[in-house]
Amino acid sequence: MPQKCLVLLVKHWYYRQKSTTLESFRVLDILKSLLTKIGTCMSNLFLTAAKNAKNDEFYTRYNDIEEEMNAYVERDPDVFRNKTILLPCDNPEWSNFTKYFASNFTRFGLKKLISTSYAYAASDRKPTLFESASLLFDADKQDTRGKLFVLTRDADGSGSIDTDDIEFSGYLEGDGDFRSDEVTQLRDEADIIITNPPFSLFREFIAWIMEANKKFVIMGTINAIAYKSIFPLLWSNEIWLGYRPLNKGMLFRVTEEHQQWMIENKKEGSAYRVVDGEVMGYLASVCWFTNLDHGRRHEKLVLDTMEHNLKFNKKLRNKLEKYNNGKMEYAHYDNYDAIDVPFVECIPSDYDGVMGVPITFMGKYNPEQFEIVSFRKGNDGKDLIFTRERERGFSLTLVSLFDTCPRNDQE
Repeated sequence: MPQKCLVLLVKHWYYRQKSTTLESFRVLDILKSLLTKIGTCMSNLFLTAAKNAKNDEFYTRYNDIEEEMNAYVERDPDVFRNKTILLPCDNPEWSNFTKYFASNFTRFGLKKLISTSYAYAASDRKPTLFESASLLFDADKQDTRGKLFVLTRDADGSGSIDTDDIEFSGYLEGDGDFRSDEVTQLRDEADIIITNPPFSLFREFIAWIMEANKKFVIMGTINAIAYKSIFPLLWSNEIWLGYRPLNKGMLFRVTEEHQQWMIENKKEGSAYRVVDGEVMGYLASVCWFTNLDHGRRHEKLVLDTMEHNLKFNKKLRNKLEKYNNGKMEYAHYDNYDAIDVPFVECIPSDYDGVMGVPITFMGKYNPEQFEIVSFRKGNDGKDLIFTRERERGFSLTLVSLFDTCPRNDQE
């Protein structure tokens, strides 16, 4: 009988050898992660509960934005030069995206910075200083209209362009939903879209960007890699993961209401952490998605031979001892001609076949070294499985690769 593994697996990736001169490999990605990724499971629970509570607002820290954007500037110092950047979902009083790009407006050589905010976001319950100090402020519109903020010039005459020069340009006709015609017009004006969108609307947000063929850097969850509408874009190299490694969780500012909810309902360390006295949401499963190039995407994954992996890699040996009846060999799938590689570091450099690798492989994916050849299922159309013998007993058990965590995308 199929047995559920305690792994974070739902989707499967496949990679194929392109060229022996490039030391490329065919890799069948099973999207699994071991119990060491239990934090991802907790993060998914956190996200699900937050959505159920209609709280989908996680505010990105300045240093995390800076770390990511620096990678694109290092790859191409002119990546933002003469560009109009749209920051939807970004109230400038809360949003560090707006603060970051306003502070670096001159250094990056930006042409224009546009920020919009959503009327019913928690951060929009009070007027911003930019708004309340403006002649355009209207208390009757404050609660129901989206807001538009623009930065193009040294408005205060200080001799530099920075956050003090952000101008409140008035209220939108609607609530500021990115799907509205007026925000879509701003999208069409922009060259690059950068934000942390609501995770619950991630698929719609990506589609909204892609239909306009825009450059972007946005945040999402690792689960989004496996969405039916997202994976084909990764497969075709139309989009890819950002610079930040997948194994680094992130802290986010959250509303006071959500801080209290986490303290009452969640465990400190897994769902939230206290930093300098502030309760901050913690997500282990978050990552960046982009179509701007960065250096990590072209780093060649350094690998060892199959023989050396089996002989010297303790994690691999312990895994095989437990799940492969002690046989020091890579397990082979029953319904696909491929071997199971449980850890990215254990991809053998001398294996010329299809290999199943964990979801964390996507953070190391170099399209010049690997090629995706298929997705998720075995030849029988079912989830990939391999047979192992129980440590105790003599009956054979099918190890079926399922996700044990709640998921936002079951399509």
